[in-house]
Amino acid sequence: MDRLLANIVRWVLVLAMPVFLVLTSARLLVSDWYPGYEYSKADFPPDPYGFTQQQRLQLLTGVYHYLNSPQPVDQGIQMLKVMRMPYGNGPLFNPDEVSHMVDVKRVMDSAWRAQVASAAVLIVGFLFLLVRPATRVMAWNALFGGGFLTACLLLALGLFVVLGFDTFFTQFHEVFFPQGNWTFDYSDSLIRLLPERFFFDTFALGAVATLVSAVVLAVIGFVLGRRPG
Repeated sequence: MDRLLANIVRWVLVLAMPVFLVLTSARLLVSDWYPGYEYSKADFPPDPYGFTQQQRLQLLTGVYHYLNSPQPVDQGIQMLKVMRMPYGNGPLFNPDEVSHMVDVKRVMDSAWRAQVASAAVLIVGFLFLLVRPATRVMAWNALFGGGFLTACLLLALGLFVVLGFDTFFTQFHEVFFPQGNWTFDYSDSLIRLLPERFFFDTFALGAVATLVSAVVLAVIGFVLGRRPG
């Protein structure tokens, strides 16, 4: 019975690892430093409708503050509603954009809760296996298995993205935003602040960060799992 329980815990750890690694990479990219990093690239496309890069950075930083706000969505969205165009007095975002950003924050808040839950599962599970010498090798095997599974999933996803980013982008939004309120005109502020290049670079960097983390953990698990004793 103890061995069965240990095996169940091992498989739970393997399955929780991709969730934690992917969401951790995503959370690091939804930070104030990232827009500045992306906009500073020499080949990043300018806004064809007149925002300067400095204006884009200032405005998108405000969007990121909203996404990272601990306030409930209904209260936090006021942060976007009061944002104005750099020129004139018009609102920065139209009602459709505001509605979509409400959905975005709800999805992201759920993702961060899943990250915390997966972290708790990993901590408790590894402690459960590591505390007893008889099951310690299962912990290292779980570390290897979780890293290996994450790497395989990322490689498959990366191939899909490279072969058809537009298809991936569309399906991603249709899964997480089934309301269909995520398409906008090129002249809308969200597209001007977050063009397709921004999303492509973000997905690519997040995938690479997750893949590197997964490979490192898999190697550690492989080495420790085969130590004598």
